[in-house]
Amino acid sequence: MKSILVVGGAGYIGSHMCKYLSRHDYHPIVLDNLVYGHRQAVKWGTFVRGSTSDSGLLRKLFADYTIEAVMHFAAFCYVGESVTNPAKYYENNVVNTLALLEVMVEYRVSNFIFSSSCATYGEPVQIPIREDHPQKPINPYGKTKLMVEQILEDFRGAYGLESISLRYFNAAGADPDGELGEDHDPETHLIPLVLETALGKRPCIEIFGENYPTKDGTCVRDYIHVEDLAQAHLLALERLFNGLPGGVYNLGNGDGYSVKEVVEIARNVTGKPIPARVVEKRPGDPAVLVGSSEKAMDELGWRPQFPDLSTIVKTAWNWHKDNPNGYGG
Repeated sequence: MKSILVVGGAGYIGSHMCKYLSRHDYHPIVLDNLVYGHRQAVKWGTFVRGSTSDSGLLRKLFADYTIEAVMHFAAFCYVGESVTNPAKYYENNVVNTLALLEVMVEYRVSNFIFSSSCATYGEPVQIPIREDHPQKPINPYGKTKLMVEQILEDFRGAYGLESISLRYFNAAGADPDGELGEDHDPETHLIPLVLETALGKRPCIEIFGENYPTKDGTCVRDYIHVEDLAQAHLLALERLFNGLPGGVYNLGNGDGYSVKEVVEIARNVTGKPIPARVVEKRPGDPAVLVGSSEKAMDELGWRPQFPDLSTIVKTAWNWHKDNPNGYGG
């Protein structure tokens, strides 16, 4: 059973990844400082509390375990906060990742799967967005992701560290078995906010603008089920294990849903009225963000199992209903 170091494995996507790895006969070793992750979400593998800023701890992990690869889910990801406190983001997302990569080189661990983001593209100039789209991030969060991608290119050339960067669009949904879900504090993602409104935890869902050049005037986004993200990560990992070259891949559904469509689908799934009100636009929100995942399908053999947004919302709703206070009870 190969051991995989999952950095940030107590978080939303990382915890789903650990379950997926375990189901496919890998041993996840979770490194998480629990700043945003949840100890209750670590149910598979070995848990180590700590940060990639602690090089001594990293060296101990690589010395104690035969780690075959590293998966990185430990970035801070609040776009607004990255604008008001960029130092926090450059320190964690770039400096700490660099410290991890240096220890990997030291211990000759040469396979790295990086959770990147469509935020590296910035304002779209073409839809759907493909991997060769210009990368011009418009906030520090997106810049940190792009910096790490560039560092990985240089580490490949200099040290033979092979990597795959997976550029997500909007991760959504929950473990189909109901064991894991999405629990952020603060919560900024649309689907959990809509479901919190359905549960009566919020008076209404706010829709930021309705005069965009889209079918109903609200922003259109591409949602991808968290389990499908986990599948893509494992396929990427096995690509590297098979000696094939790394690179970058978009992960999205290729279909966009407007904010109003998401709210309406959630009403149908939950049977709740879900009040909504339109407020002012947010600066920097593109009208449409939809990605092409053809490359991932062609080269990784990726086939999303949950492409339908109603199914995505249903899995999330099942978890939120059973866990109205998240992992806190």
